[in-house]
Amino acid sequence: MPNLLVEPELLATNLGQPKIFDVRWKLGDPDYGRRVYLEGHVPGAVFVDLDTDLSRPPGRDGRHPLPDPATFLATLGRLGIESDDEVVVYDDATGIVAARMWWMLRSIGHARVGLLDGGIQGWIEASLPIESGTVEPEPASYPGPIAFSGVVAIDDLEGRQLVDVRAAERYRGEFEPVDPRPGHIPGALNLPTTEAMAEGRFAGRRHLASVYGRLDDPVFSCGSGVNACHSALAMIAAGLPMPDIYIGSYSEWSRSDRRVATGPEPV
Repeated sequence: MPNLLVEPELLATNLGQPKIFDVRWKLGDPDYGRRVYLEGHVPGAVFVDLDTDLSRPPGRDGRHPLPDPATFLATLGRLGIESDDEVVVYDDATGIVAARMWWMLRSIGHARVGLLDGGIQGWIEASLPIESGTVEPEPASYPGPIAFSGVVAIDDLEGRQLVDVRAAERYRGEFEPVDPRPGHIPGALNLPTTEAMAEGRFAGRRHLASVYGRLDDPVFSCGSGVNACHSALAMIAAGLPMPDIYIGSYSEWSRSDRRVATGPEPV
């Protein structure tokens, strides 16, 4: 414990061993995550806010830019995480939000972190216990300095295989709920996060390898550098190397003066 993908029943037999974090979040409803956490969560889980704990304030560099390393160190300490801790993260969105915390920990070299496969839904479906209210972690100290590895900036995308993991309709420019211009980054392939899933959980290793094994040293992109981390986890689950992430993603690109493409083709 923890495995990369943690089964609910396995976590239930090890409550109190890994430190568990609830990273539920919903676009357009900033209070959603804490609200549903207070209503019910995996016993012992601490709430983590995507907007304030795993990001710095939005701007031209995107909707969820990374916090500076010193701020993230302080956040880890406040959450009670130490460098040798086992960590499990979860959400209620097939892991596409919680994977951001998984990736950030992996990016700074914290290897002992897994994702609850199936999320809170899988936990409930397994008839496992739920507790309400809040859990206040014991403050800790995470050693520094740290730096995020595997991060690609907007000016370093040229010559890289960019893979956009958003839903196909957003990639094509048919639907854009939040960013200023619909479409995608020219040259980016589309490989939605749903390609990694089977009935709400990650597909088997053979399927994941068939999906992601054809990529060549990719850089994953999404709306704001969150869902891309889910695809990075899928690559690791397939037995492939950790890919790079363009954290600014389309939310940064669409706010710049760079050209935007529409339609089903990468160009």
